[in-house]
Amino acid sequence: MTKPRETDLYPPVKTYLEGQGYEVKGEVGAVDVVAIRDKEDPVLIELKLGFSLALLHQGIARQTISDAVYLAVSHVSGKTLKENLNLCRRLGLGLMTVRLRDGFVEVLVDPAPYKPRKSTRRKTRLLREFARRVGDPNAGGATRVGLVTSYRQDALRCATFLEEEGASKGASVAKGAGVPKATRIMADDHYGWFERVEKGIYMLTPKGVEGLAAFGRVGRLEPVDAG
Repeated sequence: MTKPRETDLYPPVKTYLEGQGYEVKGEVGAVDVVAIRDKEDPVLIELKLGFSLALLHQGIARQTISDAVYLAVSHVSGKTLKENLNLCRRLGLGLMTVRLRDGFVEVLVDPAPYKPRKSTRRKTRLLREFARRVGDPNAGGATRVGLVTSYRQDALRCATFLEEEGASKGASVAKGAGVPKATRIMADDHYGWFERVEKGIYMLTPKGVEGLAAFGRVGRLEPVDAG
């Protein structure tokens, strides 16, 4: 069985474009395929058997000539195709696939300016976390494991209070540590730091002591005057 070559992509792409009313020529200047129709912008296509960074670089370079730039690759499917399709959208590149066994060409996305949809919910969550976090405890670029979030800071305040005061009611921890959601944090016990010894009363576990040693004790906030 003959190994596929990039030139095998050309006949199906040429046939497809000619069916759209274009005049098509291969290897014009540095461009793999150029298609012209009337007085429209030329359509430029770069051919590759598979996705690569070099192919994306070529496509971006062709955008200095025309806005109508496509990448053409042999047919693929699955997660890889979806990820590269999203990348092409972001770069304003068109994408077509070629099924070599029968020459079927499918245009998956046309070139267009990229305008991402903004997520108000994610933006609000990001800003809320930024505002709630005290100081700057994490180095940018650090791994996600062990990061100090505002939630972890609240848990550390609760743990600091329990270390100093011993087993306490959730309401006492909330007021003394300055953490309104102290009872919920200790009940959920995401880090294994807290143990309920009686109804509504919690104490620090050995793992909680280790957590304080690893992350440092956090000073209490001033209680909020409910009046």
